[in-house]
Amino acid sequence: MENPEISTYIRKAGLGVSALLLLIFMAGTWFTVDATERAVVLRMGALSHVAKPGLGFKLPMIDTVEKVSMQTNTFHLKMNSYSSDQQAADMDVSVTLHVSPEHVGSLYERYQSLESLVKRVIEPVVKQQAKIIFGRYTAVKAIQERAVLNNDVLNAITAALKNESAIVLESIQLEDIKFSGAYEDSVEQRMLAEVEVLKLKQNAEREKVQAQIKITQAQADAQAVREAAEAEADSIRVKGEAEADAIKARGAALRDNPNLIGLVQAERWNGELPSTMVPGAAIPMINIAPKLKPEQ
Repeated sequence: MENPEISTYIRKAGLGVSALLLLIFMAGTWFTVDATERAVVLRMGALSHVAKPGLGFKLPMIDTVEKVSMQTNTFHLKMNSYSSDQQAADMDVSVTLHVSPEHVGSLYERYQSLESLVKRVIEPVVKQQAKIIFGRYTAVKAIQERAVLNNDVLNAITAALKNESAIVLESIQLEDIKFSGAYEDSVEQRMLAEVEVLKLKQNAEREKVQAQIKITQAQADAQAVREAAEAEADSIRVKGEAEADAIKARGAALRDNPNLIGLVQAERWNGELPSTMVPGAAIPMINIAPKLKPEQ
């Protein structure tokens, strides 16, 4: 005869296990996707669909969910290459990219993860194209025109990955280019030599300018002396011409009026007679004619 208590216990245990199984089953039917993710839903290992951010549903024990980040990722790739003038260089190339939301399913089907895509495709392409572009530059040009070199590398890699729609390239940077110690020393010496040559050229130009200034100043001084001499000569000439005209005029006056000499002497006489006179000599400035008696 069956024990009622045992039957009740078994029945309750059965209900508990059923409730637990039901809870597990229900919990396995939903999942959440963050705003920075997409969820790849696999059904028996095959791609079923891609779930967007929010609440998603799946078949328990049949569907599995793999999360794929949509955030920007930066990968650093170290490599070595040679410039066109055969200078070895170690380079650090950074690649910044993110997964295209529209091609998450394709990414997972082909590579299963972004890291796998980078390892299998991105890294070989970046290294290959960077070496090709860097090989077109001399070491000096690579240093002096880093921005141009970086842009050329970006364009080459972008073109090589144009059919890789699963990712979006944001930027590619040559973070560092390091040449051998011997080459860097030679570059430093060459730069010092170029600075010295530039300094000598600047000194030569300065001396040339200073010499030109001296020549210009000397020419100005000579011109000033010449102009002063010409002015003095003109003054002497004018003065001589004036004196000659005065003498000429005086001569004409004396010729027309002989008594003018006496007049000039009288004007210039100070009224004093000489203290010593030669006997019988005429008294200067006095010409006394004998006075005639009036006729009777």
